[in-house]
Amino acid sequence: MGDSELVEGRFQQLLPAELMGKLERMELVSRKIFRGRMKGERRSPRKGQSVEFADFRNYTPGDDLRFIDWNLYARLDRLYLKLFLEEEDLHFFGLIDNSLSMSFGQPSKLEAAKRLMAALGYIGLCRGDRIVVQGHSQASRPAKAHRSRASLPQLLDQIDRIQPEATPSFREAVQSFCIRNPGRGIVVWVTDLMDKSGYESAMRLLMARRMDLYVIHLLSPEELQPQATGDLRLTDCEDGDQREVSITPGLLARYQERLGAFLEGAKNFCQRRTISYLPARSDLAVDRLVNDYLRQRGLVR
Repeated sequence: MGDSELVEGRFQQLLPAELMGKLERMELVSRKIFRGRMKGERRSPRKGQSVEFADFRNYTPGDDLRFIDWNLYARLDRLYLKLFLEEEDLHFFGLIDNSLSMSFGQPSKLEAAKRLMAALGYIGLCRGDRIVVQGHSQASRPAKAHRSRASLPQLLDQIDRIQPEATPSFREAVQSFCIRNPGRGIVVWVTDLMDKSGYESAMRLLMARRMDLYVIHLLSPEELQPQATGDLRLTDCEDGDQREVSITPGLLARYQERLGAFLEGAKNFCQRRTISYLPARSDLAVDRLVNDYLRQRGLVR
């Protein structure tokens, strides 16, 4: 098997052909109005100069004479300007937590995050949106923006290259991301929210940019319902911290209590700040996550 076949096979894993057909009929939606840098394929509430007529308004000195409706002038002897719905692009920023803890699970949380981002990126490319995807470890470097279906292989390659590694803290990664991406738009942050320094300050940084923020909180089935038993030595994959524990029903019950409090705390933090929060399992099929869960949250339609 040649290198090109290996690459094509890997891209098929990230974005299966049968899924692409479903995604082509969708579009990304922002709850806020952002000015795009280039013409896109979505209708904006702002009035512009595209081909779809919207309304009239009175002519005022200095207006472009090309948009005067001369037929209306002949009937009413008054000057009116034709207004049109403007097409604009949407800025979509995908931020993937690629810290070492994201390599956990079957399938791994990082693999699930990459497949989700490939799907959302493809939806945006089909509509001419401006797509930027980065991992935490790449946030300090400029990211290439993709804007058409022709750039899909480059986008998938960029996503595929995101691998688990030691990364900066959430706050440092998000701060670098914000500095490198000054535009406004939708941000989808896919993360397990596992950072000993916390996730709150990172979210506040994104909120300060007035981004339309979605947090996809990914956890693996093994984390949600651990099946471990007996005496174990547990090692933190990020800092090497070790603990010897005896897995008992009582310990598992306390774990579930702590996990529930962790999830509820993240949910409440986001709800109080109008951040769209979605907890998800890493083994959830991408088409179900996009079509059912994210459609309900208003990210796609």
